[in-house]
Amino acid sequence: MPDTIIEATLARAAGLPTVRPGQIVTCDVDMTVVIDVQFAHDRLADVRAVHDPDKVAVVLDHAVPAPTPRDAGHGAKARAFVAKHGIDRFFDVGRHGIVHQVIAEQGLVLPGTVVCCTDSHTCAGGALNSAARGLGPLEILQMLCTGQTWYRVPPTIRYELTGTKPAHVNGKDIFLTISGRYGDATDHALEFGGPGLASVPMSDRRTIATQGAEIGADFTLFPCDTVTEEFLADVAPGASFTRSNPDPDAVYADVRTLDLGTVEPMVALPGTVINNAVPLSGLDRTRIDQAFIGSCANGQLADLAVAAGVVEGRKVAPGVRLIVTPASQQVYLEAVQRGYVATLVEAGAVVTNSTCGACFGYHMGVLAPGEVCVTSSTRNFRGRMGSTEAAVYMASPATVAASALTGYIAGPEQVAEVAA
Repeated sequence: MPDTIIEATLARAAGLPTVRPGQIVTCDVDMTVVIDVQFAHDRLADVRAVHDPDKVAVVLDHAVPAPTPRDAGHGAKARAFVAKHGIDRFFDVGRHGIVHQVIAEQGLVLPGTVVCCTDSHTCAGGALNSAARGLGPLEILQMLCTGQTWYRVPPTIRYELTGTKPAHVNGKDIFLTISGRYGDATDHALEFGGPGLASVPMSDRRTIATQGAEIGADFTLFPCDTVTEEFLADVAPGASFTRSNPDPDAVYADVRTLDLGTVEPMVALPGTVINNAVPLSGLDRTRIDQAFIGSCANGQLADLAVAAGVVEGRKVAPGVRLIVTPASQQVYLEAVQRGYVATLVEAGAVVTNSTCGACFGYHMGVLAPGEVCVTSSTRNFRGRMGSTEAAVYMASPATVAASALTGYIAGPEQVAEVAA
């Protein structure tokens, strides 16, 4: 039977010849990832034995270094847990970063695998052809003990990409075009392919896959192609894996064609991304108080490179805060070595420690009542980045960086006008 990517992956993980949408299957999990906030639940202390320590990773990311005694306690519990169960893949403060960036750059997400974590943006692993998904704490507890979980096989929506991605367009713009045009995809898997896909680099694929959670998708998946293999050759040289690529005659719930050449820089208005994104060119002049570049969606080295390129030789507008959070220690180090951090700081940006903090409104850039922020992070919900009385717009790193310079939501072309 012909398979979509998710059908091929879940069938193999369940030890079945084939699966179909609606079917409930029990799957072996290749990698279970636990993050610091999960140690707020005492049930992890009840685990007598981890099923397979080699299939477990623990990453500290949401509140690191600990901003409160309570968060420090979570870190202490994590250290005790990995010591008790002999878990080698532990990314403590100093080796840390946002979990989805860390497990990708450490080669812990491989094509055809099943990866689970409590964080909802675990779907980022779909860029690497993995059935990666965020699940609840009790499900993670079950996986730690049994090495298995269950899924209802979702129907798949395929995006057939044609044309060529313009250089100034980011994966965020592609995603916001999709979310604005098609909206909700709850209980579906998203699959990307087509002749245009070769023009979409891994950094943009990871942005798109990460954001799939915002329209309710169970999984967001890309095929394992040359771009994937080149990425894996760098982060996981010699690793063996089984690709989950779709069959030519696979059956889809819907097939939607997107010409990448027509994609414009986009902005999501505050509240949601579902049917709520507009082209930057059509947005009314909107002043900002804060501009944020970071998160698992857009805190990658490529994102920081774009931001540094936009602000180089210029200054952040008076009254605006530009906060930049690299997605991991490794990204931070490479950004320092390439001069991006110096360029950003010279422009007036604050480059923070790698953490989820500002993205979920916990630390490192929380918004005050009445403030307006344009962010390249993952969500624009009311109250997501701080006060429920603040407004959060979402856009690409290039748009956010340009906005920091102009003081209103703008693209790099408008920066040139301001400077003149």
